[in-house]
Amino acid sequence: MKIKHSTFENIPIIIEIINDAKEYLASLNVDQWQNGYPNAVQIEQDVLNRESYVVFNDQNEIVATSMFTTNPEPTYKKIDGNWINNKTKKYGVIHRMAIKKEFRKTGLASLLFDAFHQQLKIKKIQSLKIDTHEDNIGMQALIKKMGYQYCGIIYTSYKAKRLAFEKVIS
Repeated sequence: MKIKHSTFENIPIIIEIINDAKEYLASLNVDQWQNGYPNAVQIEQDVLNRESYVVFNDQNEIVATSMFTTNPEPTYKKIDGNWINNKTKKYGVIHRMAIKKEFRKTGLASLLFDAFHQQLKIKKIQSLKIDTHEDNIGMQALIKKMGYQYCGIIYTSYKAKRLAFEKVIS
């Protein structure tokens, strides 16, 4: 498995993987990603910003995608709760993680988390933050398994409630 920055050529498969994840969440009655987000415009912006990543398997097939950045997340400025690290410290953020349906539950999400943790260690950034829908039990279980701590509730730019988590990277 190889993790690389996404290119514009990767966008159609990224959208395919995300659309499949939207269907999967809907089948679980999780009201996350059911409002047109994420979409191609968002993914194009992620690619332009060099914040979009894809995972290639040994057959050179894209099997997972995620957005990762060390730019501040505007919706994380206000939290009903408390972040672990001071709000003024630089931190990493994961958004828009999705695994191709045939490859779910094979450790790819953990692989992405580990790669992003390594990037933060290299940059000497001590924290990674993530949020998810309160009904997305699968992502919550993964986040907790990866050592993240629940910090409180944030609201997205479109006013959706999300559970916020943070991990101190050492």
